[in-house]
Amino acid sequence: MMEQLSLFDDRERTAPLASRLRPETLEEYVGQEHLLGPGKILRQLIDRDQISSMIFWGPPGVGKTTLARIIAGRTRASFVEFSAVTSGIREIKDVMAQAEQNRRSGLRTMLFADEIHRFNKAQQDAFLPYVEKGSIILVGATTENPSFEINSALLSRCRVFVLKALETKDLKKLLVHALISSRGLGDMEIDMEDIHLDAIARFANGDARTALNTLEMAVLNGEMDAGGRIHVDQEVLSQCMNRRSLLYDKNGEEHYNLISALHKSMRNSDPDAAVYWLCRMLDGGEEPLYIARRLIRFASEDVGMADPQALPLAVSVYQACHFLGMPECDVHLTHAAVYLSMAPKSNALYTACEDAKRDVRELPAEPVPLQICNAPTGLMKELDYGKGYVYAHDTQEKLSRMKCLPESLNGRRYYLPSEEGQEKRVKGRLEQILRWKESG
Repeated sequence: MMEQLSLFDDRERTAPLASRLRPETLEEYVGQEHLLGPGKILRQLIDRDQISSMIFWGPPGVGKTTLARIIAGRTRASFVEFSAVTSGIREIKDVMAQAEQNRRSGLRTMLFADEIHRFNKAQQDAFLPYVEKGSIILVGATTENPSFEINSALLSRCRVFVLKALETKDLKKLLVHALISSRGLGDMEIDMEDIHLDAIARFANGDARTALNTLEMAVLNGEMDAGGRIHVDQEVLSQCMNRRSLLYDKNGEEHYNLISALHKSMRNSDPDAAVYWLCRMLDGGEEPLYIARRLIRFASEDVGMADPQALPLAVSVYQACHFLGMPECDVHLTHAAVYLSMAPKSNALYTACEDAKRDVRELPAEPVPLQICNAPTGLMKELDYGKGYVYAHDTQEKLSRMKCLPESLNGRRYYLPSEEGQEKRVKGRLEQILRWKESG
């Protein structure tokens, strides 16, 4: 049953500022010029009324839901909003049945699935047949990479549009509009300097909702003089912005983006960038032991034999983090990040491992050469297990020319040491061994 509003309902005035100022037309919508500017693809599709199923991928607070509502209104489609939490398979099928009836009557249905990455496989599969036959126009909004979070069959039938975090100038425009709009704070006398609006816009970090909520909080906490004018000064503003809310989801795409940034900064021997990305992760609440494990991996993957001490240092840092925890272990992680950044680099171990794994996967599984098989029983000795084995310690050179690879792989090289750092000595030693073996 539809809710009956009374004459005294003041919801439009008491709703949060961000809700009251939600744009209702494309002309009011701020940002996403790369999609909605003149001649841009999404704008053309909207203007031509050629909307098909699509996914909006972008950070929080950039207007994904608002844009979907505007498109629905612009294209005269029935707008249905779904939640992964409250919508089960039965609810989805009921709506789809109604959408199919609407289609036969010539009415389009736009189904908006907010946080579509939270819908399970069964829920996503329930959308698929109706998307395929055009019963609905599916618009999904997600903060996560759709390639990882949305069923490939469903994703292949949707266009993906990437929405960007709003620029500071866009947020400043929103804040100015909020101060003068009758739907916003236009009926209030507010004394607020332009530099304070700039500060809020920067603080919001691309999130319109955060910007408007911060502005509303600052106004509500400002001092009102005898004439009813509200004064917002730096002290009030600082209280409302005492901690920046950085975009970080430990289980989401930004998690992988930041660990990638840390890894690649160290690989590029940039300790300053490495420490910055490390601190971004810690500030976002990342588990320090996760970071420590990634540093251990890096020590072998990207430093390797160029500095054999990198691995024991990284392991020691992991142990220190385990003993101390946050916040004390941040300096230990910084120690490792800087050490690994400055260490000579070699990926020879990583390459050797990957090349060997490829041969294991792609080539026949050859039996172990008999000369390096154990022969614990008499029968196995009779079958030549261990025949020809040379115990290297019994030789003068502490080496033998015995073949240890399967016959089909004799001569195959996996470990190709570089000349970086201490690995140069390893390379010289390996070349010496190979020359000796080939001389026999």
